[in-house]
Order: sequence, then structure tokens, then C-alpha cells
Amino acid sequence: MASLKAIKIKILSYKKTGSVTRAMEAVSAVKMRKGQERALSSRAYAAAALSILERLAGTADVARHGLLTQRKGKTCVVIITSDKGLAGSLNSGVIRKVEQELLKRDLDKKDIVLIAIGRRGGDYFASRGYDVRMKHENVADSVSESEIRIATDNILEWHAVGEIGSCFVAYQNFISTFEQQPTVRQIVPITPSGMQEIVAGIRPARGKYSPSEALAKEGAPAAYTIEPDADTVLTELLPRLLNIAVFHALLESKASEHSARMVAMKSATDKAKEMAHNLTRKFNKVRQAAITREVSEITSGIEAMR
Repeated sequence: MASLKAIKIKILSYKKTGSVTRAMEAVSAVKMRKGQERALSSRAYAAAALSILERLAGTADVARHGLLTQRKGKTCVVIITSDKGLAGSLNSGVIRKVEQELLKRDLDKKDIVLIAIGRRGGDYFASRGYDVRMKHENVADSVSESEIRIATDNILEWHAVGEIGSCFVAYQNFISTFEQQPTVRQIVPITPSGMQEIVAGIRPARGKYSPSEALAKEGAPAAYTIEPDADTVLTELLPRLLNIAVFHALLESKASEHSARMVAMKSATDKAKEMAHNLTRKFNKVRQAAITREVSEITSGIEAMR
């Protein structure tokens, strides 16, 4: 049986761990509320912007644009994870989703180019021999759209020279505080069905940020008149819209990260309290047994002296 001193040291250790995880839970709760608000409030803008892309992609003039046509080349993967851990299965879920997507597409390592936003995903695939061309830290909570533009510019450049033929983004889509879903979305080539899938994933079915009934019934015009011409407009428009798709994925991932970390820290705090409580009961039992034994020895000694 463990000594009283050893049990007491363990109790103190669990209490200190619980204090740390409780503090981390409180910090994550504040960041979670800010991250959720930013991600949810941007959904209307992201959905409206990508709806433009969805509608334009179906027109004849636009369909001939390079970003809307399938090309031969490598596949680019934009994987969004966190730089920090202690967030449950947040990062491992995205990594598994990417591996499943690569397996489904039957892609070899030499056919893949990765852009890693967040250290966890980049380190994982780099250590396994994948070509991680770009790494961007994912520490700051107030990331701007312009900071992500470098990733979009690289995608556009590689696609223009024919190095990559397609690109998809993988991230944790925020569902609720207790639920995040690893998600993969294709962003190059741009297709009407692909944009419909992204917009449908952005707009919740119910609640404040759900689409209005009128918007849901609204149909796309049969044709568009693009001035001055399709190439000029799309050259300016498409990079911005693609950047919105990647940036919104980052916002969703941030909200998911803080939510997952808060839940993980709450579970750790509860477990630390439970372990400290169980060890305290064990400590009391051992101490009581020691006292009983000592009293018994004293009584036996007195009886022997009579």
C-alpha cells in the first residue's frame, strides 16, 4: 500500500494540474466566444461572395477561364490546423481527413504540393516526405484576409504555369461548441457544384445566419453581361473570391480550435478534481488504518504490562 506522503504528493499534483487547466479553460472560453462571433458573422459575406462565383461559373464566357477548367498537374492541398495542442482530436481529425482524400483520389506523394497554415499539419506531412512548399503560422486570433493572400497568390501562380491542376482546402468546420467537423472543399478548378457545396456548408439550416426564404428560392439569371470583358473582370475578381474561401476556412478553424480546447480543458479539470477526490478518500482510509493499528499496538502493550 502507498505511503501517506506519496498519496499526499499525488493529491497536490492533481490539484495544481486542475488549477492550470481551469485557467486555460477560462482563457479558451473568452477566445471561443470571439472566434465564434467572427466566424458566424462572416458567413453571410462569404456565402454572398462565393454565390457570385457559383453563378458565374455556369455561364459560357466564364467557363472558358483557366481557373474554371480542369488541367493536368499536381494537386495542391491547403491544410489548416493549429500551432498549439491541447485541443482534443482537432488537428488529428483534419490530418486523417486529408489522408482519406488523398487515398480516395489515389495520389502519390510526388503528385502533391502542400500549403500548411498551422504548424501541426505542416510538421506531420513534412516528416513523412511530402512537399510542403509553404508554412504559415496560425497563432494570432485576429488574422486579416490580406495575410492569407500570399497562399492564394501561390495557388494562382502554380496553376497559371501548369504545375498544379487542382486544389482543395482541409479544415475543421465549426458546427457548435461541442461539435466540429473535418471538412475538405475543392476550390480549383472552380465548378458550380463545388461552389454550391461550399455555400451550403457555410449557411446553417436554422438560426440568425441562415439564408432567408426569399434568397433560397431566388434563381440565377439565364445569362450575364460582363463589362468590359470576362477576362478583365475575372482576373480581378477570382483571386479575391478564392482568398475569401481560404480565409473563411481559417475563421471556421479558429472557432473550432478554441471550442475544442475549452471542452478539452474542462474535461481535464473535471478529471483532475475526480482523481484528487478519489485520492483524498484513499488517503483518509490509509491514515485511519494507521491510527487503528497504532491504537491496537498501544492497547496490546498495556495489556502485556499488566
